[in-house]
Amino acid sequence: MSACEATLSKARNLKIKECEAFFAERKIITIRITDSEIAEIKQNQEKSLAIRIIHQKRIGSAKTTDMDLIPQMVESALKSTKFVKPKNYWKNLPFPSRFNTLEKLYDKKLAEISGVQVSDIAQEMINSSVHQKISKISGSLNVVSEKIEIANTNGLNCSDKATYIIGNINTDSTQGNSPVSGVGSSCSRTMKGFSTSTVGKDAVEMCVNSLNPHGCEPGTYDIIFEPYAIGEMLAFVFSSNFNLKIYSEKRSCFYDKLGKMVSSEDFSIIDDPHYPEGIGSKPFDDEGMPTKQRALIDSGIFTNTFSDSFHAFKEGIESSGNASRPGYPAGRSAQPIPFPSPHNLRIKANDNSKDEIIKDTKKGLLVGRLWYTYAVNPERGDFSCTARSGIRIIENGIITKPGKSVRIVHNLPVLLQNIAAVGNDVKTVIHWHSLPTITPSVKVVAISVIPI
Repeated sequence: MSACEATLSKARNLKIKECEAFFAERKIITIRITDSEIAEIKQNQEKSLAIRIIHQKRIGSAKTTDMDLIPQMVESALKSTKFVKPKNYWKNLPFPSRFNTLEKLYDKKLAEISGVQVSDIAQEMINSSVHQKISKISGSLNVVSEKIEIANTNGLNCSDKATYIIGNINTDSTQGNSPVSGVGSSCSRTMKGFSTSTVGKDAVEMCVNSLNPHGCEPGTYDIIFEPYAIGEMLAFVFSSNFNLKIYSEKRSCFYDKLGKMVSSEDFSIIDDPHYPEGIGSKPFDDEGMPTKQRALIDSGIFTNTFSDSFHAFKEGIESSGNASRPGYPAGRSAQPIPFPSPHNLRIKANDNSKDEIIKDTKKGLLVGRLWYTYAVNPERGDFSCTARSGIRIIENGIITKPGKSVRIVHNLPVLLQNIAAVGNDVKTVIHWHSLPTITPSVKVVAISVIPI
C-alpha cells in the first residue's frame, strides 16, 4: 500500500469528509562554486507526505517524513480542524480528469546521474568561464529528480516523474577602473536542453563588456531589458498582479481592468505549463487539476487571473489549475496547503531581433541584469530596481560604451503602455527562490534613470 493509499484508508475509517495526500520523493545534488573552484558537493534524498483534510468545511493539515506515522498524522490533521472556522464557500477537492501528455520534462539520465558526473558538468561550467580578464568565478549547479503522487477521497490518483537541471555562473573582474560582474545561466528539464558552455560564455561576455564603465547622465532613456533582466521583473513585479487572491483583495495594480487594455498591442504574457523544457511545466497542478495555457495579457488586454481551488471557491469560480507546492531549488515539495502561482510566465516573442531593436534606439541603455527588484507600492504598481553591471549605452542605434550603475524607480502600468518592441531572443530564466520565466528582450521607452 502506497503512502497516499494508507492516508486515504485511515481518513475513511475516521469518516473524514474529504482528504488529500501529496507524496514527494526527491533526489537533489547541489554543487557550490567559490573562488573559481568547486567548494562543496551535497546530495540529499528525501521522502515526505503532506495531508490536507476538509471536515465539516473546516480545513486541517499535517506533514511527515516518517511513513510509519501516517495514522497519527491523519488524526492530528483532524484534531486541528477544531481550532479553525468553517470555510462555507469550500466546494470540493478535484475529481479525476484527463491530462495532456507532455514531452521533454523527464530525463532518465538526469534521474540516475551521480554526484561525480554532476561535478564534471560543474567543472565544464567553470572551464567555460576562464578568461584573462576574469578574476573570480562563483556559482552553483543543481540537479533535481522527483516522483510525485497526489490522491484524494474523490477518487483522484495521479503521479508524475520530473527532472530539472539549473546552473548559473557569476564572473567578477577588477581589471578596469571599477569592479564589474557578469552572469550566465541555463536551466532545463533534460540534459540535452542544458548548455554547459553557454553558462560561462554569457557570464564572461557580460563581465568583459562591462569593463571601464562610463557614467550615465541622469534623464530619460529607452531601455532594452535582456531576458535575464526582464525575467526578474516578471517574477518579482508582474506576477502577483495576476493572482486572483491579490486581485480580489484589490491589491493588484490591474484591479478593475479585466477585459481592458493595459499594455501596448504587441505585448502578451502567457502562463504556459506545457512549454517544452519549461522548469514549471507539468500536466496537472499540485492539487491534481489539469493545467492549460492561459493568457494573462493578450495583445495588450488584461484577460485572466490565476488561482488554486481555495481562492477560486472563495470568489465563486472554478480553479484555473494553478495550485502550487514549490520545492527548492526546483520542482515540488510536500507542503500541506498549496497556494496559487503561475507555472511558466512567458512573454510571447515577436519577429524583431535584438540587433534590430538596438539599431532603432536613438538614446538608450541595454540592461542585461537587475538587482534588488521589488514592489514599492503594489496597489499602484510602483517598483524599484538597480542595474549594476551588464549596462551598455546606446547612441544613435549603436552600442558605444559600457555604463555605470543606475537605479530605476518606475510604475508597472506606465511601463506596459510604453513597450515599444519585443524581441525574438527567447531564453528560459529562473532566479534564486523565484518563478520560472520564458522571455525575449523587451524595449520600453521613456524610463527615468538615476546614476548611483
